[in-house]
Amino acid sequence: MGKPIHIIAVLAIPGILFAQSVPYLSGRVNDYAGILSADTRSDLESRMKSHEEATSNQVVVLTVTSLEGAVLEEFSLNVAQTWGLGQKGKDNGVLLLIAKDDRKVRIEVGYGLEGTLTDARCSEIIRFEIVPRFKNGDFDGGVFEGVTAILGTIEGTYVSAETDGDYDSEEIPFWGILFFIGIFLAVVGTHSVIAILNKGFTSYFHGAFLIPFWLFFPVAVFQSVFGILPVILYVIVFIIAKIWFTSSPVGQKFQTRWMPKSGGGSSSGGGWSSGGGGFSGGGGSFGGGGSSGSW
Repeated sequence: MGKPIHIIAVLAIPGILFAQSVPYLSGRVNDYAGILSADTRSDLESRMKSHEEATSNQVVVLTVTSLEGAVLEEFSLNVAQTWGLGQKGKDNGVLLLIAKDDRKVRIEVGYGLEGTLTDARCSEIIRFEIVPRFKNGDFDGGVFEGVTAILGTIEGTYVSAETDGDYDSEEIPFWGILFFIGIFLAVVGTHSVIAILNKGFTSYFHGAFLIPFWLFFPVAVFQSVFGILPVILYVIVFIIAKIWFTSSPVGQKFQTRWMPKSGGGSSSGGGWSSGGGGFSGGGGSFGGGGSSGSW
C-alpha cells in the first residue's frame, strides 16, 4: 500500500514545484509583468487609496507575466484569499488580475460586493473597457479604465460603454419584455385583482404578499428607476379600492356580486403561503464571484 502513495507523491512534485506561487503584496498596484507606466501606477494608487479611505472597499491590481500553467480562476481566487483583500466581516475586496503572456484578465470580487459588482457587470467592464484597449497594446489605458469602471460601479457612477456591432447584446429583446409583461399580468395581475375584490383579513395578507413581485420583477426587466413605478401604482390602487369597497354601498354591492363566496376571514381566490509597505489586506473573504476574459 505504501508504494502507490509514494509514486503519486513523486509524480505530484513537479506540479507543486512549478505551480504559480502567490506574489508578494507590495501595494494597491502590483505590476510584476511591468506593463504599466510610472504615472499610471501612481494615479491608480491614488485613486484606489482615496476610494478605500472613503468606503473601506479595497481594490487591488496584480499583473503577472504568465500563469505558468495555473487555471486563471483558481489562481485569482488563491491570490485574493491569501492577500485577504477587503475588511474582515465586510468582505469588500476586489482583485483585477492580468496575465500578460496568457492574454487573460479576471476581476475577482469579495462576498460583500457581489451584489453591486455583479458577474454580469464585471463581464461588461472586461469586454468594453479593458479588452479593446489591450488588443491595441494599450495596457495603461485598459487597466486605468478597468479600475475606474470598478470604482464607478461600486460608487454608482459608472455607465456601461456602448456595445459595438461585433457584440451580441445581453439586454432583453423587446419581444421578450412583452412576453414577460403578458405572463406577469396573467399571473400576478390576476391574483392582485382577487386580493382587491376579496373580503376579510386574508385579502390584505394576499395583497401584501404580492408587493415583492410588483417590485422586483419589473426592476429586473427594466433595470432602471422606472421599474419601481408598478409597485407604487399597485399599492395606491389597492388602498383606494379597499377603502371604496369598505365605505361605499356601490362598492360593497360590486364586491359581493363579483366575489359572492368570499367572506369573514377566508378567501376563495387565495391559497398563498410563505415558506506590504504599510499596505495589507484586511482579512476579507471571497467565494469565486466575478468574471474572466481574454484578448
